[in-house]
Amino acid sequence: MTRIFSGVKPTGHLTLGNYLGAVRRWAEDDQYRAEALFCVVDLHALTMEHDPARVRRLSRQAATLLLAAGLDPERCTVFVQSHVDEHARLSYLMECTATDGEMRRMIQYKEKSAQAKASGDGVRLSLLTYPALMAADILAYSADEVPVGEDQTQHVELTRDLAVRFNQRYGHTFVVPKATEPVVAARVMDLQDPTSKMGKSHASGAGIVYLLDEPGVVHKKVMRAVTDSGREVVHDRAASPGVANLLEVLGACTGQEPGALAGTYTSYGVLKKDAADAVVELLRPVQERHAALVADPGHVEEVLRRGAGRARAMARPTVDAAYRAVGLLEP
Repeated sequence: MTRIFSGVKPTGHLTLGNYLGAVRRWAEDDQYRAEALFCVVDLHALTMEHDPARVRRLSRQAATLLLAAGLDPERCTVFVQSHVDEHARLSYLMECTATDGEMRRMIQYKEKSAQAKASGDGVRLSLLTYPALMAADILAYSADEVPVGEDQTQHVELTRDLAVRFNQRYGHTFVVPKATEPVVAARVMDLQDPTSKMGKSHASGAGIVYLLDEPGVVHKKVMRAVTDSGREVVHDRAASPGVANLLEVLGACTGQEPGALAGTYTSYGVLKKDAADAVVELLRPVQERHAALVADPGHVEEVLRRGAGRARAMARPTVDAAYRAVGLLEP
């Protein structure tokens, strides 16, 4: 049976981009067609300056939202990365397999190290090496597929390279995974800057729809979305990125093709209103389930405890085999 692995990083509140780009497909498709593991990758949140209490709070919130979005712990494994030691164990072997040049070529390292320098913070070594940890996250579970947004495909390609290199040097140990992307809304853009991804940690948040935003807030953000200088409603990312983003959001919410939707609109205002209404309706059941789960925190804790146990049992044999392969003595 196909095995898939993916995760979310608790560096900010989960967004509409996270949901449309990944989480919804995990809930509606991936957990039913494969042996699936979904992880809150909290160790990755430590690569930048952070507030420990906020990381804990956002980790719990992310796990709760994954369940609220429809992940069924009877069908898939939901857990927190730091609860399974095999991630850190295998990460060091991946650091020993990767090269300095490979780490420094990663786009996110270039962007985030520049941000850290600009803010006066030092660049943590873990920011350079975290792709090795990401590779370990995937390879520990012998994952065949990694459902990710297009901004993360570079990391999966590195993971593939490291798996092949390790297997060639030390004998076949790892499954070589592939990245899979959703067809529509693989990358939802910021409503105020449609040339940039809708990320979790933008300073203002004016262009970001968070999964827990109230309906009035969602409407305000979408209605204030940046469009384009022209008046024609067309699906053209290059010429009309703002309108294209709204069309893709509306298409993802309603299951319609963005190009076809464009032909049904003659004004930006109506498009914005319909997109806002569609987002509100999309998020309503998620928010309702989230509220119910928050009222029962013991249930979420038990799901994560059992998930970590299952994940550990799957990862340990592969990581132990990797340790033997590189020449380390068995305890």
